[in-house]
Amino acid sequence: MASPVRQVSCPCCGRPVAWEPSSRFRPFCSERCRTMDLGAWAAERHRIAGEPAGDDATADQDPKTRPGT
Repeated sequence: MASPVRQVSCPCCGRPVAWEPSSRFRPFCSERCRTMDLGAWAAERHRIAGEPAGDDATADQDPKTRPGT
């Protein structure tokens, strides 16, 4: 007996999406929702919690010699 296909909600619109290889845009229901989510990340409306990574110009320097430390 085959197991039932797992359903997840699209993160953008909430429509049900079958979690299987044939669901091309999973976890999104469509290319439109996937693109809207990517745009939200690019516009910094979505963020990962935590401290900012810092300035790339000083990232390779020794923390003791960075300006402001």
